[in-house]
Amino acid sequence: MRLASTHATVQRIWTVHLRPQTGGPALACPRCTPGPALPAASARSAALTHLARHARADALPGHLRTCQCRTRGCHWHPRHRGCAGPVLLALTCDRSGRAWRLADACAACAAAMSHTAVVPPTLLGTGRTPAPPTTSPRARNTPAFGPAEQQRVREMLTYLATALPRFTSPAARLLALQCALRADARGHVRLPAGLLHGMRLRGHQELWQELAHAGWLEPPGTRSAPLQLRLLDATVLDQAPGRRARRHAAHWALHPVPLTLPAASPALRLTALALAAHTSLDTEHSTEMDILARLCGHSPQQTGELLDRLVTTGTLTTWHHNRETDEAVWQLPPPSRTNPLCGNAAKAPDSMARASAQDRGRRLRGTTGSACP
Repeated sequence: MRLASTHATVQRIWTVHLRPQTGGPALACPRCTPGPALPAASARSAALTHLARHARADALPGHLRTCQCRTRGCHWHPRHRGCAGPVLLALTCDRSGRAWRLADACAACAAAMSHTAVVPPTLLGTGRTPAPPTTSPRARNTPAFGPAEQQRVREMLTYLATALPRFTSPAARLLALQCALRADARGHVRLPAGLLHGMRLRGHQELWQELAHAGWLEPPGTRSAPLQLRLLDATVLDQAPGRRARRHAAHWALHPVPLTLPAASPALRLTALALAAHTSLDTEHSTEMDILARLCGHSPQQTGELLDRLVTTGTLTTWHHNRETDEAVWQLPPPSRTNPLCGNAAKAPDSMARASAQDRGRRLRGTTGSACP
């Protein structure tokens, strides 16, 4: 006997429109009363914040969420093989950037939509993250980096791919990533004095103006040390997990092992960071070429050229583009192998010199020599 569900179907589709008018665009939402005119610079951030509030207010357990795209006949995207995968929150904007939609969609439908990015659940968390258990001072001072940091960076890059304009430069995207991961609950960011110097972006005031023009943050003062600024994108203010975990992810983004390129151009570093965020423990690593290009703000052709440069510099062993599945597949150089008889091959030069001198002494005394030729 089949039991009827006691839960009514909840529509989880929210749309906002930015309608131009005298004095600035107005935000129009079918569920809310019209609001006042908005400054053009902050209209995009206001639209995203409005959608995030609706998503938090209409929260629903995962097992009750359904693909809203499918219920409407899947007319939001070209035809594909059908719904599959978990139900995600898909953020879509039109080409003009005036209409925004946030809706539940399965992974297959979300991947088939154009001008769409998946909003991580960590950006829509409610309440504060509970304090972690007390650990020893050594454990607190030694952050562990692994898949959790990769996931947080990957999710934030995915969000910024839609929250920032498509023409945002790679250097500005790297700065936005650090600010989003280091922001507190009020949107305030304090950047250490040596951070911009280590990123090779110190003195580039045009990058802050670029993000300010997009309405994403308030430009910082040029004389403040450490650098202090405030984010205008309220969607990134209520993140989960806590700030300590996000700071670990921000630090990993500066040195995304095994694809660290400290001296490369911002475009090449951003591409390597996106690859590192999608790198697994397998021998071959892959992601969709369209996703990789969108995370970096490039066209697929430009992304292919940057991947070629990573192969030229030895960061990647090889890569290829599968035209049938639209996947970019890459391989990393093999880890340095050590001789089990000799121990670690990366010994210090002075240790190698002492071992060589001892070996020569044994040969002069008539011994058979070292066990490691």
